[in-house]
Amino acid sequence: MDFSALPTTAFIRPDGKNRDAIATLLHQVVDLLVETMAQATERSPLPEPLLTEDYGWAKLAKASVDVQQLLIEVQTHLHHSMNAAHPGYISHMDSIPSTMSVIADLLVAALNNNMLSVEMSPVFSRLEILVLKQVAQLFGLGPQANGVLVSGGSLANLQALIVARNAAFNALDHGITQVKQPVFFVSEVAHTSFKKAAMVMGLGTKAAIPVATHQNSQIDITDLKTKLIQAKANGQQPFAIVATAGTTVTGSIDPIAEMAHIANLHQLWFHVDAAYGGALMFSDRHQSQLAGIEQANSVTFNPQKWLYVAKTCAIVMFRQFDQLQEYFRVLAPYMNDHNDWPNLGELTVQGTRHPDILKLWLSLQHIGRNGYSAIIDHNYALTQTFTSAVKERPFLTLASEPQMNLICFRSEPNTVPIEKQDQWNHSLQQWLLKQGNTCLSLPVYRGQRWLKAVLLNPFTTNEHIDKLFADIDSYHTTQAEL
Repeated sequence: MDFSALPTTAFIRPDGKNRDAIATLLHQVVDLLVETMAQATERSPLPEPLLTEDYGWAKLAKASVDVQQLLIEVQTHLHHSMNAAHPGYISHMDSIPSTMSVIADLLVAALNNNMLSVEMSPVFSRLEILVLKQVAQLFGLGPQANGVLVSGGSLANLQALIVARNAAFNALDHGITQVKQPVFFVSEVAHTSFKKAAMVMGLGTKAAIPVATHQNSQIDITDLKTKLIQAKANGQQPFAIVATAGTTVTGSIDPIAEMAHIANLHQLWFHVDAAYGGALMFSDRHQSQLAGIEQANSVTFNPQKWLYVAKTCAIVMFRQFDQLQEYFRVLAPYMNDHNDWPNLGELTVQGTRHPDILKLWLSLQHIGRNGYSAIIDHNYALTQTFTSAVKERPFLTLASEPQMNLICFRSEPNTVPIEKQDQWNHSLQQWLLKQGNTCLSLPVYRGQRWLKAVLLNPFTTNEHIDKLFADIDSYHTTQAEL
């Protein structure tokens, strides 16, 4: 090929002839990366977006653009992006990434292996099986348990429910055309991925039957039993019960052990969505909050959240891993078999899969269980400080008693009419961002706007919490004087 139409650094030449040019470019990129991340506290947690009238910076080029110009433009984009590394970014379950997960993503991007098959990723396919088996054992799922990596918790929940449905109705080959109204039960405040899963599975969103929650946002066991009886009386066919370990808005944990008992009693598949809360299994002090999870048929867990692995990194685990072979696997005849090592793309919703396993494994090795446990303990200590500060102020109220490092609260001063309190809290959120570089989210919960803090960043301190509440007090004082 005539390479004259391409820039010198378009590819890393396999013969090494542009090695020096590539090394120079990568050194510049690494410098940019380190500078950006090491100066995260100097930028807002949520900067104003880069906007121009014609969006000229997004137009595609016909001829090659000089790489130095590209790096200048990229730096601008980085500085206007969501800044999850800032200790004041406590609005969502987005974390500062572990160093090793950043390094791993760079390395696997260069290799460009495909996790569809062992042949196309001979090391990483085996590593995924070996590492996830150990993670499944950590969750107590038993000697036959293992998991697969997928791109996010939504896909993990979808795959778990597909296997549950196929197992219940022997639906792998012929579907559920002869099955009347399959349904499953999930908390009314569970993640929206369950309604999506019901829709994608052809059941319709109403197949995800919502179960009422009590004041602490945990499933009401009495209502679950009632809904089960009602569904059967209505001719519906239940096939699964879902517990949530870490709801999105309040971080609440359903009564897992009690729900496992009910699932077993009715011979239903039991799935636990521990996308966020699963990290507690890495803490000797706090893992008891997930008691009963070892009885699950399947578990969703996202290391991209509380284990600080760069997105995306999510796991769906199965107590009986061979059920994937029986109730999900679709063979790819263009791929070779490798004895005891499965082609993971045949066992997942995705075919082409990114080698996320390297960043997970490197992060687990580099930080270690002791390191993760220390971070989780720190997060819980901050949560206690934060919660106490809320309770000390009569104009603030908690949505529920925190079970993890999420605090959902709301300002309800007596001087503000109820119908204006949503706007009041929205204005408070903006005040905190502009005055103190603290970014809280503003979810809708029980029909009202609430403020949510996720104390995930290891570099968030008591001083940040003190400053946050000083800014809240300042807002109330300032607004009262207007």
